[in-house]
Amino acid sequence: MTDETVLDDKKILTHDEIKRITEAVLFAAGHPVTFEKLGEVMELPADDVRAVIEEYRAEYDASFPRGIQLLILGNACQLVTKEVFGEYIKSALGIRDGGNLSKASLETLAVIAYNQPITRAYIEQVRGVDSSYSVGVLLERELIEEKGRMDVPGRPRLYGTTEAFLRVFGLSSLDELPPLDFSEGETL
Repeated sequence: MTDETVLDDKKILTHDEIKRITEAVLFAAGHPVTFEKLGEVMELPADDVRAVIEEYRAEYDASFPRGIQLLILGNACQLVTKEVFGEYIKSALGIRDGGNLSKASLETLAVIAYNQPITRAYIEQVRGVDSSYSVGVLLERELIEEKGRMDVPGRPRLYGTTEAFLRVFGLSSLDELPPLDFSEGETL
């Protein structure tokens, strides 16, 4: 792709214009926007927009230190504040603590993230305790979602992580999860 993208001789956008338009849309949206939607807005193929945004993300991270970052979340992207400024944001907006996950919920979330799609019975087998409350909390916070049902008697629900999970933990994809390091004989 060249520095200018031409479509049907109607519109010519430079990479810089695509970046600025995307930044404005993401800032106004406040939530992830798909590359397909951005492509519609700019009358460009989603793949072209994605290529420019991936380039922009690298520039964004490399340029002078900023309080926000550009995340790519699968087929979408979003502008978010950097975690290091969390206390300032909470103070400025009057947000109180108390939204943190318990150790049990974090353990449950880790089991799901590394083994998805997964049933609650499997989670409980790994953790050794009832996990229905933790699963409920994670569903309520939209960090996990039902991904379907298993094709066995009883048809248990299968759970997996959501885009919100990626956003909260600053990941672009599950491939960025840190590798598991097991001691001899341990499994997850």
